[in-house]
Amino acid sequence: MHLNDIEQLQTQLKELQEENQRLKDENNRLKGEQQQPKIKAKKPRGFSQNYSSEKERKQPQNHSKGSKKSQLKIDREEILEYPMELLPMDAQFKGYKEVIIQDISLETDNVLFLKEKYYSRSTRKTYLAELPIGYEGEFGPGIKALIISLYYGANMTQGKLLEFLEDIGISISAGNLSNLLIKNQAVFETEKSEIYEAGLLSSPWQHFDQTGARVGGVNYTANVVCNPLYTVYFTTANKDRLSVLQGLLDGRELEFILNPLTNSLLETLHIPDKWKRSLKLLPQEKVLNSTEFNGLLDRYLPLLGPLQRKRILEAAAIAFYHHQTDWPVIQTLLCDDAPTFKLLTDELALCWIHEGRHYKKLTPKVNYHQKLLEQFLDDFWVTSRDLLAYRDAPTLSTAHRLRSEFSRLFTTESGYQQLDERKRLTATKISELLLVLEHPELPLHNNPAELAARTMVRRRHISYGTQTIEGTASWDTFMSLVATTRKLGPSLF
Repeated sequence: MHLNDIEQLQTQLKELQEENQRLKDENNRLKGEQQQPKIKAKKPRGFSQNYSSEKERKQPQNHSKGSKKSQLKIDREEILEYPMELLPMDAQFKGYKEVIIQDISLETDNVLFLKEKYYSRSTRKTYLAELPIGYEGEFGPGIKALIISLYYGANMTQGKLLEFLEDIGISISAGNLSNLLIKNQAVFETEKSEIYEAGLLSSPWQHFDQTGARVGGVNYTANVVCNPLYTVYFTTANKDRLSVLQGLLDGRELEFILNPLTNSLLETLHIPDKWKRSLKLLPQEKVLNSTEFNGLLDRYLPLLGPLQRKRILEAAAIAFYHHQTDWPVIQTLLCDDAPTFKLLTDELALCWIHEGRHYKKLTPKVNYHQKLLEQFLDDFWVTSRDLLAYRDAPTLSTAHRLRSEFSRLFTTESGYQQLDERKRLTATKISELLLVLEHPELPLHNNPAELAARTMVRRRHISYGTQTIEGTASWDTFMSLVATTRKLGPSLF
């Protein structure tokens, strides 16, 4: 018990030191003085701020490098002759030695189109020949494809893109470049929607993650939905359940319904009985839009508090999501344990890597506790690897054994108080962390979604953020196309 007191005192001391420094900085700021400079310290030996678990959870594998040239498209062949005058008299021809050289040619293809024009006196109309498909505006399809590929696929900034185009002889203004990137993209938006629908239909489970976004200097949320066949982004103004739900419906307006599922969700969300009784007086099994449903709440539940109103809206919207048949419904969501993601789908699977980070964040000061934590982490990743092996050969006996091992691992007291408290929290998530025992096709981690979210973060670091909703929609559309083409193989260009 004394060792746990030491850990607790160390934690309190660190918190007090940080709070004391914040107060000093605030006091200095109010007096017009400089604050303490923020200098990143060197990473200490032993327990550090590196929460990665690559080494613990993965077994080393032999790496083999394959040949990429076998997949190259050959555009032309050229025979290189050896000078006959330099050959000895008895030299005999023995065929050819193949050497593949990759090259590219960037040159302008500026076309002067002469459009035939006719005038008819009888119809009093002028008839003008149309430009070929893809040549709308001042620029042809080649330039448009190149600009989109370099900006979204290669993360080139608009400024550098302008310089590059000028270097190869293209005259384009910053305004025209911006318009090519964000305006008149309906055909691509339709393609993104088709990818999204096909991706949802391809599997009953989907990865999901969120990260920050900036639109016109205001904080938004970038969401990512994916599986091994596709990746789709959508940006929302808020980070709540209703915003996520609207994204899962591909941006469709939310509708609401009161039915048995709504009532079940209201129980889970702990809505008081008096409000549930009042809701039963409203139309049941009838789909209502936002204006209609909110109007009914204003009329029949005028004293409803803002939080309870939000929970009722969430329950009715989730019920509609599962009731409607116009858009695929996700059965299982694989994500982290944020409250926002709960209740949206029939089942929820949690990421083992994300759960492991909670333990990596523990920083015991006592050497005995450090060893306890190290041993626990070893057991944690052994259990994870056992679950991975189960996915390849699932049996009822193995599933039963793994459930027992999970219970033993997270219910056995170690004596290190902070570790045991964290283990008790994990034990409450047994159904979500062991859902793979019922559905062996499920992955154990949410890495694809987290990596996709990191791609959007890099995009934000390069261009800071978007300025308009239209530009944000273009980012979502083309980042989705970039990620999906890289998974499936077609060239984005």
